[in-house]
Amino acid sequence: MITTAITPALVHGAAELETTARGLQPHRLPAWVRTRFPDPQLLMAEGQPSGVRLVFSTTAEQVEVVTHPARVVYLGADRPRGHLDLLVDGTLIHSDTLTGGSSTEVDMSTGASRQVAGSSHTSVFPRLPTGAKLVEIWLPHNESVELVELHSDAPLEPHHSDRPVWLHHGSSVSHGSNAATPSGIWPAVAARRGGVELRNLGLGGSAVVDPFTAQVMRDTPADVISVKLGINVVNMDSMRLRSFVPAVHGFLDTIREGHPETPLLLMSPIFCGIHEDTPGPGAFDPASFGTDQVKFIATGSPAGVAAGQLTLRVIREALASLAERRSEDANLYYLDGTALYGAGDAAAHPLPDALHPDSATHRLIGERFAKYAFAGEGPFAQVGNGLLRRRSVS
Repeated sequence: MITTAITPALVHGAAELETTARGLQPHRLPAWVRTRFPDPQLLMAEGQPSGVRLVFSTTAEQVEVVTHPARVVYLGADRPRGHLDLLVDGTLIHSDTLTGGSSTEVDMSTGASRQVAGSSHTSVFPRLPTGAKLVEIWLPHNESVELVELHSDAPLEPHHSDRPVWLHHGSSVSHGSNAATPSGIWPAVAARRGGVELRNLGLGGSAVVDPFTAQVMRDTPADVISVKLGINVVNMDSMRLRSFVPAVHGFLDTIREGHPETPLLLMSPIFCGIHEDTPGPGAFDPASFGTDQVKFIATGSPAGVAAGQLTLRVIREALASLAERRSEDANLYYLDGTALYGAGDAAAHPLPDALHPDSATHRLIGERFAKYAFAGEGPFAQVGNGLLRRRSVS
């Protein structure tokens, strides 16, 4: 087997690669953000390489990747392990479940935690199609990994894509929570259908209109941009209506400093019954502990809306009004998130934990987004399926 050094040229979708004792760890936010605001939730989310993949051209028929995973385990509410997905010319060929790695075990009833060490994991992808091909290995969306070694039975060459770049920011739904595999998260589904390169800044629990996220987006090359805001502001109960609307204006203004004419889509939250008319904070439902499915609840009171507390219904109205008030921006678009998943979908596609969609619903959302945004008269139709090649960014 040939050993290929893992270099930035092989890694797509990351902000940077941190050198560790074992290898390289992908990060989706740059070091200056992590240094200025080392919030544990944010660090966990950005360190999980949702949308990040190894990409190369090769004639190899077997590829092996050694990674060292790290994850947080909530005792009594543990979620399935992460996967590495291997795609050949855009088609999923293999999905490998991670084992081992390091973990932080958290007792949800007491808050106590302990560190557990484990071994690295080797993903073996055999019997790949013969001949020249484009290989993408999507890294797990729900565990961080260090990239340790890359082996193959034929040489690997970095692939420099000229497809347009779609830069997306959102919450845990955009991050991929409850999707089974990394290539099955809804932004990945939409990106394949749209023929674009995904740069995913879906940050679980951390889409709270942070100025530094807008600054990262301002400075990131992109051909089309989308921003999905609302659910984390509600379930953290972190803002009132008076502060939320100006903060979103400022967020968009910052993005526009680097992308003055780039198509920019502002999206409101998908339907989530627990927060449609009830403010946060959100919390785990104690009644679901020890069951097969831990669920979330809203702990606020609808009466709080009169004092400016936010619900999803209030946020959708506020974002729609905000977009109208920015009508001078001919390249700003607004999408009501319930067009991707609405109240009518909840019966056929219920949210298993009352907050996050399952794999089938991720696929549904991704397909609907691609049909809306990348086709016909959609806001991103000019780049859909490679109609416009990558352009320079201001």
